[in-house]
Amino acid sequence: MTSAVVSPESPESPEHAEVPLTLDEEAPKTLGLLDQGSFWANLGVSLLGFSGALLLLDPLTGKPLTFTGAVLAAVVGSLIGTAMVGLAAIPGARTGQPAMVLLRGLFGARLSYVPTVLNIVQMLGWGAFELWVIATGAQAVFGTAVPYKVWAIVAGALTIALTIRPLGAVRILRRYVTAGVVVAMVWLLVALFSRGPSLAHGSWEAFAPAVDYVIALSVSWVPMAADYARHSRSSAAAFTGVVGGYTIAQVACLALGIAALALVGNDGNRVWEPFVAAPLGALFFGILVLREVDQSFANVYSTTVSIQNLLPRVDRRIISVAIGVLTTVIALFVDVNSYSAFLSVIGAVFVPMFAVLVVDYFLLQGAARWNTAGDAPSRWLMVVPWVLGFVAYWIVTATPTVGWWDTMWGHVRSAIGFVHQPWMNAALAAFLVAALVTLALGSLTRRASRAFTGRSAG
Repeated sequence: MTSAVVSPESPESPEHAEVPLTLDEEAPKTLGLLDQGSFWANLGVSLLGFSGALLLLDPLTGKPLTFTGAVLAAVVGSLIGTAMVGLAAIPGARTGQPAMVLLRGLFGARLSYVPTVLNIVQMLGWGAFELWVIATGAQAVFGTAVPYKVWAIVAGALTIALTIRPLGAVRILRRYVTAGVVVAMVWLLVALFSRGPSLAHGSWEAFAPAVDYVIALSVSWVPMAADYARHSRSSAAAFTGVVGGYTIAQVACLALGIAALALVGNDGNRVWEPFVAAPLGALFFGILVLREVDQSFANVYSTTVSIQNLLPRVDRRIISVAIGVLTTVIALFVDVNSYSAFLSVIGAVFVPMFAVLVVDYFLLQGAARWNTAGDAPSRWLMVVPWVLGFVAYWIVTATPTVGWWDTMWGHVRSAIGFVHQPWMNAALAAFLVAALVTLALGSLTRRASRAFTGRSAG
């Protein structure tokens, strides 16, 4: 008998393995620690993060943080947020299932469709945001001779191409893109800080809301962590890659944004000017603009695998092309700035949901009985802590979003006599409420089960 030898360069070799076309096929485990770390480090650097540093500096309008306070808030918030994302990645690495399919084990197959639809909506929005960022960033580098819509279409086409071979895209990021991003970030950090931006003013009063904001930046990736971790060679590689890669990159990105804002008088509309004006700034900022495509890729690909939770036998390539085109159309014709507040409302859904998942999977022995089958029975009880955590988030938060939404929760606070304190953190409040209620329900369920077993035996 002879055995076939697979060449290292063969398309069938693990080095060239790709994401299966449907959920019926097993996910290959080909991504190591460097792949995961590079991928998440690239996601941690965002052009939106530079302008978003303004919300880190001044989450409570008129009460800006000191530079030291803002950087510390970035470190603390990133570590907390990425730890959540890393924990959410572990079940994906263990089961080989994408994030929304994992929710079948938490809520049941049919109930998992609710967070799946919400995730699809927010991913479409964030994907359109990223195309807008890429197009406007390209105009900042090359001028407005090429219209915004042309850049958005080019970015959309490149995004679609990456989603056809997503594991190949991750490997390209590790081999070729990450080094360029590191060099560009270091160069721009030196260039901006050498200009002596004014960073001495401010207070520590807004520290807790600033941490809350950074946590929100990080945990926005929770609904897609398992989409990439399911291809990790180990849970440790998935967790370490998320926490290490994303934390370092996000803190550096926010620090760079703070310096740029200090140079333009905290004007978020001009935050990119110091980058382009720096020596060789257009070159290195252009690298960051090109790299931003990994953000749109991540959003479009995760939208694709989320849809596969609803349509498990549809070829992911067909879904990717359709979602890529739709995302591009949104970026071309919709005012994405007005969409941002709505996205923050939806994003708050996933912090308490993550808490319920972590407690049930890790603390209540859920890993041993996790059912991701298409007929997994509904678990209505798990909806209770999720909803209570969501409510806790909006009662505690001090960050303004949409007028009518903020007014409604203001009435709720008044009705229950709740007064927000500066040290309060909405994300942690939502997490703790959802986690504690899940633990309590788990304890009650076990007692009821033991009592029923005892009566049956008697």
